[in-house]
Amino acid sequence: MQKLTWDIQYLSPPPAIKYCKKCGKKTEHLCSGLFRINAQRKYLDIWLIYKCSDCDSTWNMTIYSRINPKSIAPEMLEGFYSNNGALAKRYAMDTELIRNNGAEVGFPKYKILGANINFNTPIELHIKSSYPSRLKVSSLLREKMNLSQTAFEQMIISGSIRITSGLDLKKCRLQADAILIIDSL
Repeated sequence: MQKLTWDIQYLSPPPAIKYCKKCGKKTEHLCSGLFRINAQRKYLDIWLIYKCSDCDSTWNMTIYSRINPKSIAPEMLEGFYSNNGALAKRYAMDTELIRNNGAEVGFPKYKILGANINFNTPIELHIKSSYPSRLKVSSLLREKMNLSQTAFEQMIISGSIRITSGLDLKKCRLQADAILIIDSL
């Protein structure tokens, strides 16, 4: 059995979808990659700044509220002060944090890196993601393999494609990784 790996490369964090007061409707808010820090005596508030894609008004997504600065690692605190891009991306990719801040999570822009599938040999396919996302495993498969919905469903019904976790392949979303078995046709 041939082993293949596909890596999901995120080109941008997912947008936060929420009501914009200036636009008067729900819009996508994109991560600016900048933090806002406010010191209140002994405590800090830390936000990640998002901008409305239509009007550029800002929304601050709460990361920490009323936290003692001594409870944050010094290098992380320095990352907030210096607007560290990797740190900003880590928080912007945290879909649970976005939801906890009252926003819906949009779909990030991404690329699927990896070899195309040869249907002549059985394959163990590993799909890896550095962040959990809302992307459906079935959508990634259909996109990379250029399959129609009908052809993909036929493969599931016939058992020639299956996920090792036992989850419903049509509904499961990509977490850290997914392992699939694709039999030869």
